[in-house]
Amino acid sequence: MNRRDPALADKVAFLRRAEVYPHPVERVDAIETHMSWVFLADGWAYKLKKPMRRAFLDFSTPAARRRDCEAEVRLNRRLAPGIYLDVVALTLDAAGALALGGSGEAIDWLVKMRRVAAERMLDRALASGTAGPDDARRVAETLAAFHRGLAPVAMTPEAYRARMAQDIEACCAELEQPAYALRADEARLPARALIAFLRAHEPVFERRVAAGRIVEGHGDLRPEHVCLLEPPVVIDCLAFNREFRVLDGMDEIAYLAMECERLGQRAFGAQIISAYRRAARDEAPDALVQFYCAYRALVRAKIAALHTHDAAAHEVPKWIGRAREYLALAASHARELG
Repeated sequence: MNRRDPALADKVAFLRRAEVYPHPVERVDAIETHMSWVFLADGWAYKLKKPMRRAFLDFSTPAARRRDCEAEVRLNRRLAPGIYLDVVALTLDAAGALALGGSGEAIDWLVKMRRVAAERMLDRALASGTAGPDDARRVAETLAAFHRGLAPVAMTPEAYRARMAQDIEACCAELEQPAYALRADEARLPARALIAFLRAHEPVFERRVAAGRIVEGHGDLRPEHVCLLEPPVVIDCLAFNREFRVLDGMDEIAYLAMECERLGQRAFGAQIISAYRRAARDEAPDALVQFYCAYRALVRAKIAALHTHDAAAHEVPKWIGRAREYLALAASHARELG
């Protein structure tokens, strides 16, 4: 190992050790995600970004990772105050010793968070059948207040529709790759319906833009990111790319509802949409909500398929199956468009 440039594996090995944290820790559980390593250290969690570059993100340098950590803390404090605590330096001293927040040179950066109770996460509550209408109302009211407090993003209706059309075509192009062995029409049929809706309902999107409904939101609103505290908190905002956070508030709610439906809880998703309509005073047409559900399902199908590129061989069928689940949802909601 280059003494001044520890490899990711060396950093991970260091952060697995309970004694390196600046507070008492009995146990450290390390979890690898697609873009990060998360270290659960008793009541705290520390997230280390992987040194990687993709078309939609850049974590390739320590400076870039620091910027993203700072953005993650700032953006997530909007919906999870008290959870995102700080950005902590991983340092290396002259003797080659790593430390968290030490006096040596900062060679990497971590997001420090307070852990939320896993059993209070919405996906867990949906699986156990303990999430009810009051939970849906509280989540919807929290999100409506969040969206109301955001400044509208300046964007023309034409640019808004063009961006979604481009996303839809990109999803199709990816999902039609032979490696995924999907049927030729699984992505193309819902995509055609979505493109047709965009073209046939221009005034709907014009009214959404004119009403200031396009905001810089959360961007990745899934049940596993919602914690049913009082009030509810939402973690893991999509911090690394602003464009992915710029959306219609109802699009964000439809995304959450669609994910609830995938978990077998369509009624709960419908309750969230209904409660959000009231709290946000949002009279979005039902067809637009169906459009957003189908659109988000298609995007999630693409993301699931892309996971196969980095997955172990035995996990590839899981991700292809997940892509098919999303495509079925996309098709189902696309059929509601008429």
